[in-house]
Amino acid sequence: MSGTLYIVGTPIGNLSDFSPRAVQVLSSVDFIAAEDTRVTLKLLTHFGIKKPLISYFEHNKWQRGGGILDRIAAGENCALVSDAGMPAISDPGELLVKQAAERGIPVAAVPGPSAVVTALAVSGLPTGRFTFEGFLSVNRKSRREHLEEVKNEHRTMVFYEAPHKLLATLQDMLAAWGDRELALARELTKVHEEVRRTTLSEAAEYYAQNPPRGEFVLVIHGAAAPEKEVLSLEDATALARTLMAEDSLSASAAAKQAAAESGRRKNEIYRVLTAKEEK
Repeated sequence: MSGTLYIVGTPIGNLSDFSPRAVQVLSSVDFIAAEDTRVTLKLLTHFGIKKPLISYFEHNKWQRGGGILDRIAAGENCALVSDAGMPAISDPGELLVKQAAERGIPVAAVPGPSAVVTALAVSGLPTGRFTFEGFLSVNRKSRREHLEEVKNEHRTMVFYEAPHKLLATLQDMLAAWGDRELALARELTKVHEEVRRTTLSEAAEYYAQNPPRGEFVLVIHGAAAPEKEVLSLEDATALARTLMAEDSLSASAAAKQAAAESGRRKNEIYRVLTAKEEK
């Protein structure tokens, strides 16, 4: 009978954020697949957990994944962890979960901290809709193509960035999009947590003078939605009459649809329509 692959979220800084359930799962599995066994060993030692560790990271995921899944299929339980946050999110664990699903191996999530959601929550930018874009390519051409691709994205965007690439990324974003509001978050949940709420131009200027340190999460305001063209009342009413004639809509239904398409208010269109009918 098959075992289970557990996807276990680990702290992004503060070890107190590690959940009791996560401790229980890591204590109960047969082995743990870790992005960096040295980092995970420190976490396990802190919580008094002793389990066999196997490395699973970007450069060995194709060679190592099959063996991990074979052991689970044979009945062992495995916990997958990354260095910080939820595995499989901008992380090689994505492949292991996909392969497990293809083989019918049960996958269970043990939720934990996420730098994406944490940074978004404290950014002060719109959070109702957002898109996670991960890391930009180190290749400048590919990076600029990515930025051009999301230039007109209206949702708040979240990126990861390394300190040595931060300034070039900010400059490329400014060149591609113009100035935007953004929040730069680093050292989240740690003693020196910092959230800098500023603009692309100010951030580029600041980090040109102050070399960045630590891994960053960039939360950036989406593009402004284009202003909707508002038709004249005469044109909106003509549209409503066409809808009534061609689609057999009632005056009320035609006014509602014409309002949605024209930017006018339904009531004013309906008033003109019914006034014409009364005459």
